Order: sequence, then structure tokens, then C-alpha cells
Amino acid sequence: MVDGRAVPVVIIGSGQAGLSVAYHLGRFGLASGRDFVIFDRGADAGGAWQHRWESLRLGEAHRVNDLPGLAELGLSFESADRSRPARDVVTEYYRRFEEHFDLRVVRPITVASVFDRGADLVVRTESAEHGQRETVTRLLVNATGTWGAPFVPYYPGAGSFTGRQLHTSGYRDAAEFAGRRVVVVGGGTSAIGFLLELDGIAASLTWAARRPIEWVHTERLDPEGALAAVAMQDDAARAGRALPSIVSGTGVPVSRRIQAGIDRGLLVARPMFTAVEPTGVRWSDGSTTSADTIIWATGFRPELRHLAPLGLRDRSGGLIVGSGSSWTDPRIFLAGYGPQASTIGARRAGRVIARQVMALL
Repeated sequence: MVDGRAVPVVIIGSGQAGLSVAYHLGRFGLASGRDFVIFDRGADAGGAWQHRWESLRLGEAHRVNDLPGLAELGLSFESADRSRPARDVVTEYYRRFEEHFDLRVVRPITVASVFDRGADLVVRTESAEHGQRETVTRLLVNATGTWGAPFVPYYPGAGSFTGRQLHTSGYRDAAEFAGRRVVVVGGGTSAIGFLLELDGIAASLTWAARRPIEWVHTERLDPEGALAAVAMQDDAARAGRALPSIVSGTGVPVSRRIQAGIDRGLLVARPMFTAVEPTGVRWSDGSTTSADTIIWATGFRPELRHLAPLGLRDRSGGLIVGSGSSWTDPRIFLAGYGPQASTIGARRAGRVIARQVMALL
């Protein structure tokens, strides 16, 4: 229980999607701690951004949209300080947002599982302070995002590699790779950012990507391409299929920094290697490239393990979701899933889900 009580709504996650839903529930007259509770496993505000590497700045990755109501605090990511680490800016803004709207996020706490108990849902949590507890609720908004479920594809021989392998989620600082021979895998903004940051620090850099990079010669995401990418995500979510990546539908905007990397021959991706060797990677023509480090900038998958007891996953590999609502169990809402997984759709999704929650209460 939360302080010995059941609560009508539980929100899991206080990133952009979770805070957006909470804000709109507040606008409908619900109060955090009484009508809904927000659980978050992070040590601080900021969602996944608090875990990003120190050198990442706003504007160097996908745009961070403002939370609904953020302007009420006199804040906007459009005018935020781009000289500070993005993780510090986002954490500060989100913390101030939580305080201003009295959202009372319970953290750090991990949701271990969600299961049925008659007509109700039971959310089992674990924390260092309180141990294991159960909270009974009528409705659940899952806003866990993807950061906790890094994806590394299988390649033959990966287990034999004698160097270091890490995923985007484990990257901290370029200095760790000084003098190292690095292979970066992936076709998105994280892979490109690593290459630009490691240039001149690593002894050598090799870029491998599963598909050709589609460069878009604008510094901002094209609205038409963004809408098409969101539509692809929505189609997959409604069909219960595994979700495609946003960047596969939008392409990569070419900033001045990226263009400079292209011009000097740094940002040239090779087709994926066929195998990993103990001391490097092997290409389709039989040649090899020696490496000390492989960085898998290969994205994330929705973090849904705690929902497994509910049996929501479709045979096609995904969850069947429309307008943020599970079509398998109407008590479950997925904020930040499918077309809402990027900042392109997360803000609108908060309002849509909050309205549906209110209709069921």
C-alpha cells in the first residue's frame, strides 16, 4: 500500500510522458498522493536524461519538447543554456516542474511487477527504505520509456571479443577511449555523436550501420517526415508488432557540426560486419578491422518486463495499443509507447491518456 491506502491511479515513471499525464490529471482536479501516485526508480528528477553522458548538450540529439505547463515557470528548452550538460538542464527543469505542480514523486523505487487481484491491479515495489510493498490500484499508466532496456543485436563471435563492449547506456566520457581503436555500431544520433566526440581522442574510429544513413539537410526534423515516422509507430502499435525506430522514418538532420564531420570523411558508415573476432570485426569480404572497443549505439526497446504477469504481449512481438490505451486490458495505459516514444508525440499523449483515465474513474 501507499501509506496503508489503495490509490485510484498509479503512474510508473516520471520522464516526459509520466509528468505530462500527471500534469493533465492535476488539471482535471486530481491530486498526487491522494488520487494518484507516481513511482520512479531514478535517484533524481529528469527521467532517462539524468543518466546521459556529461558532454551531451541540448541540440545535439533529438529535440526536447517542453512539458505542458512549463511556461508557467518561465522555462523553455528552446531558450535553455546549451553550454551546460543536457542532463543537468533537464533534471533542473523537471525538478522545478515537479515542485511547482506538487507532484510528490516517490523515488527511488523500483516497480518489480504488476499483476491482477480480482478487479484490481497490484503494483509490487521494492526500495532500500521500505523494502517490498504492494499498492492496489484501479488504473495503471506505464511511462517507463526505454532507457532500462538497452538493445544489443546478436552477431556471431561477440562473446569471444577480448576488448571492451558497451551500449549507449554505459557511455560516460570520451577520455575513457583515448588511444583506443573503436568500432561504433548504429545509424542514429547517438552513434554520430560518439564519432564526433571521439574524433581526435581514439586511436582509430570505424562506423558500422545496418542500413545506409539518410541525411536530411536541415538542422531541424522535417515536420512531414516526423509525422510519417509517428504514423509508422502507430500502425505497429495498433497491430501489436515490434516497433520501428523513429530515425528510420525521419532520417538524420545535418547540422553544421555533422556536415563538418561528413566533409572530413569521419561520418562514413560501412555496411554491418558479419562477425566479431577476438580482436576486432570481420566484414562480408573477409577483411578484418582490429578493435579494442565496440560501442553498440543500437537503441532501446520498451521497458515492459514488470507487466509480464498481465499477459499483454501479442504473438507478433509487441503490445496492441491505440491512443495510449492497451486493447488487451483497458485498465492499462502506455504513455511514451509507440508513436509517443519520442518527444514528437509525448506531450499530446499526456492529455489524451488523462482524459481516458478520467472517463474510467
